[in-house]
Amino acid sequence: MNKPSIRRGYIMATYSVEAQAAFDEEGPAIQAPVQTTSRIRTKGAGTIQVVEFILGNELFAIDLFDTREVITQTEVTPLPNTPPYLKGIIDLRGMITTIIDLKDLMHITTESSGKKKSRIIVLDRSITEKPIGILVDDVFSVTTYGNEDIDKENTSSQKTHRDILGVIRKKTKTTGEKDKSGLVVWLDIRTMIEKIAAEL
Repeated sequence: MNKPSIRRGYIMATYSVEAQAAFDEEGPAIQAPVQTTSRIRTKGAGTIQVVEFILGNELFAIDLFDTREVITQTEVTPLPNTPPYLKGIIDLRGMITTIIDLKDLMHITTESSGKKKSRIIVLDRSITEKPIGILVDDVFSVTTYGNEDIDKENTSSQKTHRDILGVIRKKTKTTGEKDKSGLVVWLDIRTMIEKIAAEL
């Protein structure tokens, strides 16, 4: 798999997403704040923008505008008498941020193949009053999809109670081969956090 990258030119809530900053291997990679007071969508109403990330060997995604920034994994201070998925807390620029291990929360036991570059996706404060970050195996990209690429009818949370908004059909291309299709599970991160809010 090529080196994961977050594409330039998107606004992640109030933070810009820069590829070199987000994936700098020399210590924490924190995006610089952008002076803006509202969320900026760069595509039309018939599209969605998601942050794709890896858990185990599968691709998942959450809405771009439910995120604030991406940082490299840092030392987490554990908390006593908490569920296994609650990894602990970090000091993020003077703000105590609770870290949730998304693999533990979703009961995913598969280990990622290849080089592991764990990241923390800091969630937007509109989701919860407390600063929350989710630990993932790696961040893959920020991607825009059209509504025609998403199956919401058979997989949405309202019908399955699986905390997902839909399944995205992702087209990939390999040199010398035709387009291939893969699936990305689009998670309902707001509902997932609401369910465990009492533990945070």
